[in-house]
Amino acid sequence: MKKYKLVIPIFLALLMLLPGCPEKETIRSDGAYTLTILHNNDGESKLFYLDDDLKNYGGIAQFGGIVEWEKNYIESNNSGNNDVIMVSSGDNFLAGVEFYASQLDGTYYDAIALDELNYDAICFGNHDFDFGPEVLADFIKQVSESQATFLSTNLDFSGEPALRYLVDSGRIAKSVILKDKKREIGIIGAITPQLDVISTPRNVRVIKDVAQAVQAEVTRLEELEVDIIVLLSHMQNFDADIALANKLRGVDVMVAGGDDLVLANDCDLLIPGDEPYAPYPYFVTDLDKNLVPIVTTGGQYGYLGKLVVIFDDAGKVVDVDRSASLPIRIASADHPGKVREEWLDCIDYGRDSDGVPPEVIEKYNDAVLKPLEAAIELLRRKIADSQVALDGRESEVRSRSTNVGDLVADALRWQAIRLAPDYGAPLPHVAIINGGAIRNDSVIPAGIIRILDTIIIAPFANFVTVVEGVSREQFKEILENCVSQVEELDGRFGQISGFSFEWSATGTAQAINPDNGSIMIRGTRITKVVLDGGEVIVSEGKVLPGAPLNIATTDWQARGGDEFNHGGARFYSLGVSYQQALSNYITFADGL
Repeated sequence: MKKYKLVIPIFLALLMLLPGCPEKETIRSDGAYTLTILHNNDGESKLFYLDDDLKNYGGIAQFGGIVEWEKNYIESNNSGNNDVIMVSSGDNFLAGVEFYASQLDGTYYDAIALDELNYDAICFGNHDFDFGPEVLADFIKQVSESQATFLSTNLDFSGEPALRYLVDSGRIAKSVILKDKKREIGIIGAITPQLDVISTPRNVRVIKDVAQAVQAEVTRLEELEVDIIVLLSHMQNFDADIALANKLRGVDVMVAGGDDLVLANDCDLLIPGDEPYAPYPYFVTDLDKNLVPIVTTGGQYGYLGKLVVIFDDAGKVVDVDRSASLPIRIASADHPGKVREEWLDCIDYGRDSDGVPPEVIEKYNDAVLKPLEAAIELLRRKIADSQVALDGRESEVRSRSTNVGDLVADALRWQAIRLAPDYGAPLPHVAIINGGAIRNDSVIPAGIIRILDTIIIAPFANFVTVVEGVSREQFKEILENCVSQVEELDGRFGQISGFSFEWSATGTAQAINPDNGSIMIRGTRITKVVLDGGEVIVSEGKVLPGAPLNIATTDWQARGGDEFNHGGARFYSLGVSYQQALSNYITFADGL
């Protein structure tokens, strides 16, 4: 889980600062309209638990149980002027073992979970497009019982028939108006303008001016006399969410996603290792200098956010009930370190989700977890033994060469050499794969390697591809892109095969225009490039003359993912995923 702290402007800090812990939660009955927003983001297919070190935290069964408890509590204590809604701010599934198993048997277990949770609206996240438009369309169709609307106001789906059909049928929209509540509530979605760089939306057009697109939809809802407007945003960066809020008028509440941050207050119970990034909620000013509460939570079903907002008759925010607003930690009843003493200190404010009724847990077990576990069991077949531990930690594969990175890149080149003749493609000289495509984020111990491990390492639907005839000058530019954002641990760092390179962090980092992909600042970090046979491509930062190169990579990179630019060179997709290439290389070429 990510841990950060935020320096808050003094005038906002004064507004948010309260002495000690808030009073115990109560349901208001003074005639004001109270809206409780239950929310989460970045579920990312973490359906069982958070990770191997945090098995008592997270999990869709425990999460679903606390959602039901909160909804029942609000409804049973309803004064007649209260409502509750449930929303997601994106990344509703993610490549990995769970989603791979879903694709094998055609049942999207994340979709079943979303259905059981009964969302009122779901914002798109960038990872929702990782497998392309057809898979996303099939996924949305399987959220069939709740018929939740998927939202984004800055995407144009007209170029993708499968998604355009869902727009026409109302399952995808710019916004949705909830008319079954006591007040009309408009919910708008927005996604990062970098979607086409970091995922695979294909012919879904990304509208780069997010603020303009959102404001147009806000204006439309206001003309329809919608009382309350909630924006679900998946900017991937909380600072970007704040900047977006500053440019808007008419948005009452923002629910953000994509940054996996924990907003919390003094008495809130957090998952071990988490620290608050900022208070819950965090307040910003809109274009009219009105205060707007923004909330987000840590992802992967580790928290359920609960924001309680009080509105006046005109639909304007007049208060946030801090005594009732918090991130609820999702913890099983047997989690270590029971916290009842903390509850006493915080007047029952800090809340855990332990004590969910067994019948609720069993409902999610039967609908989601048991069939998913059976599907995953088929993937535990051994394919090899490794004599060494395999390092795929995110901090390593995004900043330097690792043995897992070498393994995946070698597998790409090996598979491409064997398949290229069947597709009329040239044989590759080298291979490059972005470190962000390697997803296990762990050190796999020496010992048995299973199919499951290859899926965990290489989970995306990216196919082995050969790019033909890349000039040596362009090859250097590709490598400059690889090392341009190492300091941020960006996913574009190159894991390679067939050559070596040297680079210096003191050189100028390449900068690319995000609007058209052109180079704004030429990089000077790459100092030396040598093919495995000894031929020098770059020496002392200068490109030496010679024949162009054929590069084995993935179709995602060949199409410009992570701003990889191959200079318009032709490419050939070879019909095998990089996970299959990895499994084949380990099994048949003794790649370990």
